[in-house]
Amino acid sequence: MNVYDFDKTIFDGDSTAKFYIHCLKKYPSIIALAPSLICAFLSYKVFKKKTKTQFKEIMYRFVTKIPDIDKEIEIFWDENISGIKNFYSETRQEDDLIISASPEFLIFPICERIGIKNMMASKVDKLTGKYSGENCHGEEKVIRFRNEYGDKEIEKFYSDSYIDTPLALIAKESYMVFGEEIKPWVFKNK
Repeated sequence: MNVYDFDKTIFDGDSTAKFYIHCLKKYPSIIALAPSLICAFLSYKVFKKKTKTQFKEIMYRFVTKIPDIDKEIEIFWDENISGIKNFYSETRQEDDLIISASPEFLIFPICERIGIKNMMASKVDKLTGKYSGENCHGEEKVIRFRNEYGDKEIEKFYSDSYIDTPLALIAKESYMVFGEEIKPWVFKNK
């Protein structure tokens, strides 16, 4: 089994940020949520009073301003499917697994389109923006993987970020992705 992060790994960019901007352009009323988003960001990043999950839950409130979220996600992926990187088609296998911090509601449709059957992502209600569980990043990815797959071996792991070191450590081979370039993972302290 090969395991991939999604954003900036097999997708060129941050799908959540791009989807937010896509929706903001179509539904400018989303901007009314900016003050609470800024406060939540400062509370998370600067003052360390909110968790990443709490911050993101406030950020995802923008979905409440979208009349037909499923249609909007479909339109978004119609416009952004070209963001799937070429290297993925060269490394792709039938049992690939995507593990992403982005919300399931956004990642599942693109995985389905490109034939990825196995996917884990943050569980966020697409109508309310509320989380059920933790944001799927860092060590949480390993917890989610082990809960679902037990001791199954990861042959190759790909990511763009050292935040995913916990998953890289349990893979037989790990790779860092820079655009379309793939390099062996350099562990700081293995």
